[in-house]
Amino acid sequence: MATSISPTSQSSPAALPPSVFTLPQTAQLEALYTIIRDKTTSRGDFLFYSDRIIRLLVEEGLNHLPVLPKTVETPTGATYEGVGFEGKICGVSILRAGEAMEAGLREVCRSVRIGKILIQRDEETALPKLFYSKLPEDIASRYVLLLDPMLATGGSAMKAVEVLKEQGVSEDRIIFINLIAAPEGLKAFCGKFPALRVITGWIDKGLNEKAYIIPGLGDFGERRYCE
Repeated sequence: MATSISPTSQSSPAALPPSVFTLPQTAQLEALYTIIRDKTTSRGDFLFYSDRIIRLLVEEGLNHLPVLPKTVETPTGATYEGVGFEGKICGVSILRAGEAMEAGLREVCRSVRIGKILIQRDEETALPKLFYSKLPEDIASRYVLLLDPMLATGGSAMKAVEVLKEQGVSEDRIIFINLIAAPEGLKAFCGKFPALRVITGWIDKGLNEKAYIIPGLGDFGERRYCE
């Protein structure tokens, strides 16, 4: 019989902000994360297994959208008292790594609208700065799934939320979805936006002196897009 080993890097759920939700910490999920963390994993395998995790995250994100009662008629002539999503949604990826999560969203949400935000560090102020954004015109009336695989200090994600709020999106209509988060980033992010929900796959031990997530998985964009 296989021995069950508790995850070594996952923070205690009791210590998380109430707006943070993690995927169920199963042995299968930890195996997927072990593969994408391994520096010897090929780019093809990294793509395949990170995509599997992204789809799980998107599915969990959809679970947090509000629904309304909906009655339909089945092919048997009977009626079924079910539910339907309350409003329209869109995805917004934080470039460039966030683009990797768009396919997972499209796989489960047919014809979903996608927006993009590019945020980079300002060399003079060392603060995150908006360089580009393209968002649906009606984004203020939609629920937004904000996509970025890594949450380290939280600077880029917080700037992205500010951009969305400036476009009229209510904080409680934003769900931030990411693969790996650092406790420091979660604390800062959730402290600034307490009404916003965060769906993360794994919470790592923390940041090192260079603000890299440890144990982490390296630069997600480079591993995803570079041979």
